[in-house]
Amino acid sequence: MSNPLNYSQDRGRRPTPMFDLENALKRIAQQTILCVGDLMLDDFVYGEVTRISPEAPTPVLAVSRSEIGIGGAGNVARNIAALGARCVFVALIGNDDAGRVLSDAFGRLNGGIVPDLVVDRARQTTRKVRFVSEHHSTHLMRADWEAAEPVSAQSETALIAFAAAALPQVGAVVLSDYAKGVLTPRVIRAVIDEARRLGKPVVVDPKNHDYRVYRGATLITPNLRELTAAVHRPIASEQEIAAAAAELAGAIDCDAVLVTRSEQGMTLHVQGREPVHIPAYPVKIRDVSGAGDTVAAVMAVLLATKTPFEPAMRAANAAAAVVVGKRGTATVSLTELRHRILPAASLAPEDKIVFDWSVLHERLAQWRRQGRRIGFTNGCFDLLHRGHIRLLVQARAACDVLVVGLNSDASTRRLKGDGRPINPAESRAEVLAALEAVDLVVVFDQDTPLELIELVRPNVLVKGADYKREEVVGRTLVEAAGGQVILVELVPGHSTTAIVNRAQPAKAAT
Repeated sequence: MSNPLNYSQDRGRRPTPMFDLENALKRIAQQTILCVGDLMLDDFVYGEVTRISPEAPTPVLAVSRSEIGIGGAGNVARNIAALGARCVFVALIGNDDAGRVLSDAFGRLNGGIVPDLVVDRARQTTRKVRFVSEHHSTHLMRADWEAAEPVSAQSETALIAFAAAALPQVGAVVLSDYAKGVLTPRVIRAVIDEARRLGKPVVVDPKNHDYRVYRGATLITPNLRELTAAVHRPIASEQEIAAAAAELAGAIDCDAVLVTRSEQGMTLHVQGREPVHIPAYPVKIRDVSGAGDTVAAVMAVLLATKTPFEPAMRAANAAAAVVVGKRGTATVSLTELRHRILPAASLAPEDKIVFDWSVLHERLAQWRRQGRRIGFTNGCFDLLHRGHIRLLVQARAACDVLVVGLNSDASTRRLKGDGRPINPAESRAEVLAALEAVDLVVVFDQDTPLELIELVRPNVLVKGADYKREEVVGRTLVEAAGGQVILVELVPGHSTTAIVNRAQPAKAAT
């Protein structure tokens, strides 16, 4: 893919009009999306299997950690928010502990999602616990708590009321159907009909065995297994997939069908156009949980910006490649998506840049298994200069791998004042990642890097000698764990502020 942001052709078919996908990505922040569907509590339990239980012939998982998150349709909402759009999320929970955990989780989110949760006292909240091998990223077992029967008429009415109130203010709708009972035929029909009346595109991630309930949706996104079940015959080749997608689109009167085919890529059928087949990105797959949620979210936010189906599919394909490289039901940020779509020449430092901290654990665990001495330093690194280079080189000399904490734009602005940073975080991160001395750049939004240092647990903590030892954030934590704090002498006269001041024209004498 030589020019993925402004492309015009694909193999074996007519050229398509040029489309500026990069400009569409910039408009995502202006969008509001309605998501309605089955909310779940996702619980991932990580550990290693080293023995068989003496009580029964079953492996014993030595648990090292667990993660609880918002799953199911909630993961679609999280992806919408992670991309920078606003999401109105309509779902149902039970009056139970899992429901309260989910409510609290939404309350802790930093904006982006407006949850309208219907509490049904007669139902239990869907919960999934996955037991995962930490080392091999293998799912060993899953335990489910769920009630898959349709919700009550009273709950249906409440769900429809929330959706109807939100529809006039949104640019697109996602129906995230996990077949747990929330998306009843009545709810689906009410949302699709009202969305069509208002001219809003509707994206459906389907699970219902009778696809006729989705009649009139704009786009439906079955995977290959779901498409096979929908047309009631085996399909394998690209020609068979395209024919089945066209058949499904005609049967339920939808504009397009996007078939996700795992490592084989995606197939898009749009009414009146030739099918488009694209390959998946070559990536190391760590966890496929929630990849379909990401695809639905990206398609919805881009359709809301009036992006055509094909470039939206290409972006969704890139987003899926990002999330399958993460643990658990993950999300993709707009920055990560742009990095994945950008031409190959700009991807060299990509693997060194981390915006989503959820990917850190595996990278750090791998270094520790290899016995690497991990170093850490941090800063805004706004205009990279000689003093920065000396700090980074000396920091790298004191360790085997160097993690650099980079203040986000908001964090830099709070520390340095209005007008800073001069360069956005994406640019500053790429410059740092291009340096041989730097092994990983992690962007943090807090005023201090303490939370990040707690996560990294470095063996060496490096700061400039303009700090006193007792002033170094994280010193107590690192030294208590047997680590070392190093202060690097500064290069006199070299600072971003000094460079900016010298670059400004001298003020006229008064």
